[in-house]
Amino acid sequence: MMQIGKIITAMVTPFDGNLEVDYKKAAELAEMLLAEGSDGILVAGTTGESPTLTKEEKLKIIRTVRDVIGKRGALIVGTGTNSTRDSISFTRAAEEAGADAALVVAPYYNKPPQEGILIHFRQVAAATRLPIIVYNIPGRTGMNITPDTLASLAKIENIVAVKESSGNLDQISEIAQKTRSIPGFRIMSGDDSLTLPILSVGGTGVISVATHVAGEMVRAMIDAHESGRVGEATALHLKLFPLFKGLFTTTNPILVKAALKLRGFDAGGLRPPLLPATESQEAALGKIMTELNLLMASSTA
Repeated sequence: MMQIGKIITAMVTPFDGNLEVDYKKAAELAEMLLAEGSDGILVAGTTGESPTLTKEEKLKIIRTVRDVIGKRGALIVGTGTNSTRDSISFTRAAEEAGADAALVVAPYYNKPPQEGILIHFRQVAAATRLPIIVYNIPGRTGMNITPDTLASLAKIENIVAVKESSGNLDQISEIAQKTRSIPGFRIMSGDDSLTLPILSVGGTGVISVATHVAGEMVRAMIDAHESGRVGEATALHLKLFPLFKGLFTTTNPILVKAALKLRGFDAGGLRPPLLPATESQEAALGKIMTELNLLMASSTA
């Protein structure tokens, strides 16, 4: 089983001028992200505009990224839906297409009780040999996976991690406390701005958006923390904090696509109902990136 790694970039989906998937640019972006410090790539997640991608597009993106990164990095695929049957079907299809692991979001909109969440993840996990990362993001799904539910899921052999985007450090501490005796279970930050705090309470890495443009700095922060250089890690966190927050002043992935463009990699527009960043949003982001020396002009000066 391939190791998932500690830094996974939740990759945007590049589009051409007609808002069709640009598979060539997807390959180029995946290659760039690995070169800049990512251990793996997540495709067909929310940052990849999964709600507006067809199943066929998702499968072609999986194959495209698999071909370009080979076994140099992990390929994780967002396969979860609010239908257990559909989640099983697409997880199996992703496995056949070359995925190394599946990110399965908590069922959204229909808001099942905790017992329903347990049944959902148990059935998906039983239907695949892939490692499963549970994705808890109450702000998008409308419901929270509780620490007790997570602790039950962590006992399932191929449920190997949680991507925690609750923003609640007490909850994350409780998850760490309840799962620490389960060998190999990992807590991944789902919020860039909370990566360092989550590492400090037992987290092991991040599924990141900011690593599209600051991968080397994020890796330096995590490496410093793991090496016991806490002051250095804190300094990097505080330096990156304006970027971490600035990328989310409107709905993701609007601003990360703008950030890539500012840096010299045009990943195209966004499919409706999302829309490109405004001039003022782009200007504010450009100021943050200038201060971090992340603009294309800064790096070539």
